Amino acid sequence: MKALQYRTIGAAPEVVTVPDPEPGPGQVLLKVTAAGVCHSDIAVMSWPAENFPYPLPLTLGHEGVGTVAALGAGVSGLGEGDAVAVYGPWGCGICAKCAEGKENYCLRADELGIRPPGLGAPGSMAEYLLVDAPRHLVPLDGLDPVAAVPLTDAGLTPYHAIKRALPRLLPGSTAVVIGTGGLGHVAIQLLRAMTAARVIALDVSEDKLALARQVGAHETVLSDADAAAKVRELTAGVGAQAVFDFVGAEPTVRTAGAVAAVEGDISIVGIGGGALPVGFGALPFEVSVSAPYWGSRGELIEVLDLARAGAVSVHTETYSLDEAPLAYERLHAGKINGRAVVLPNG
Repeated sequence: MKALQYRTIGAAPEVVTVPDPEPGPGQVLLKVTAAGVCHSDIAVMSWPAENFPYPLPLTLGHEGVGTVAALGAGVSGLGEGDAVAVYGPWGCGICAKCAEGKENYCLRADELGIRPPGLGAPGSMAEYLLVDAPRHLVPLDGLDPVAAVPLTDAGLTPYHAIKRALPRLLPGSTAVVIGTGGLGHVAIQLLRAMTAARVIALDVSEDKLALARQVGAHETVLSDADAAAKVRELTAGVGAQAVFDFVGAEPTVRTAGAVAAVEGDISIVGIGGGALPVGFGALPFEVSVSAPYWGSRGELIEVLDLARAGAVSVHTETYSLDEAPLAYERLHAGKINGRAVVLPNG
């Protein structure tokens, strides 16, 4: 089969031919219908050799949907041809967090060498994907694969962060979204669907701010040195009860801290390397700062339910598997407005 692999530190990913996988006991083989292109992949490909945590070559892609192509021995509850989405943050399935459905916070994954597809294990940027257990699959139930695949991360990750902040997002509150690309433009829709909060979106790109307004942002602000003052002005000096930073770089986390209200929540979701000091006087009183990761399997089911209800949709651009390196180039250059989706068998 053909697959997109990161093969050499510092080099661009390549489309190569690799052996077709075969499911072992308890495993499920998917024919991949769609795979999402994410900034996290670019972050992985930017790590230096001395810090690179995964064996190479690595088949990319941690957002995946497909149809069941074959079942390993002992697998039940699925049939060939079933359309499913992949729950990406695989865990051991038996620790306390996994028992809650929070495999994203598995307590033993590192110890056991369990890695998500595309982030250590072979990913979805291939014609076929081997899934380690049927519990990591969620039925699509009629959702379009291209529309659904970004929801497995670009939908699930902001949903998890927003769900944690719901007690703050009461009528009259303000939510700030920093970075309105793949995850951010979905976060705006989720905030509008789940809360009565006023949504202010920040980005460095006028195109992405236009998309933010299109999907429901009440106000948009150019993310520059004056952004925090403009948000304070828009909130009559109070600030935002919840701030979601989908960039996570040093300038954006500083903005997040500057726009948070007293008793506000800041979620640093992006992995841009920024850090926000927490201590008396560093932030407004009783501000909470967190760095959430992905979401639970139950939350993925909820996100897909929201999509079926028409409450959230993803702006997508599609590429063939041969065009996947171009999709990463465009993403790195900031030219993807929304989410790029690769069709490995399209």
